[in-house]
Amino acid sequence: MHTSSHTVLYDPDGLIEAELPLDRDPYEGLVKAVLAWTGEDTLATRDYEQIGLQLTGHARAVAADVRRRASQLPKDSGPRALADVVLREAEGRLSATLEGTVRCVQNRARLVRALYERLDRLEAVPAIQDVR
Repeated sequence: MHTSSHTVLYDPDGLIEAELPLDRDPYEGLVKAVLAWTGEDTLATRDYEQIGLQLTGHARAVAADVRRRASQLPKDSGPRALADVVLREAEGRLSATLEGTVRCVQNRARLVRALYERLDRLEAVPAIQDVR
């Protein structure tokens, strides 16, 4: 008897996720608000941690979009090389331990902003056509 209501999907290339658009507006608003903070005593440590987790998860999603879009460009193209640099930087920053501080959360917000800037620039570059 099958009692589970969940279905496990095998999607190693992230094709299902690629079809879902990011909910960009709320995160851009969050980034703007976080970068406007000037004091250390604005929120409790747990609040900073929660915001940091939100920004970290969204940064990973945007990075996946940047990676997907960059993979459609020629390997020797300038935009792809710049995307690779931004993605390496993102990996390093996302691997750092999340702290419940203004500085840490603002760094995650800057990362989300940088990833969106790179994604926007990549979307302005035409993808290569598969000529088989």
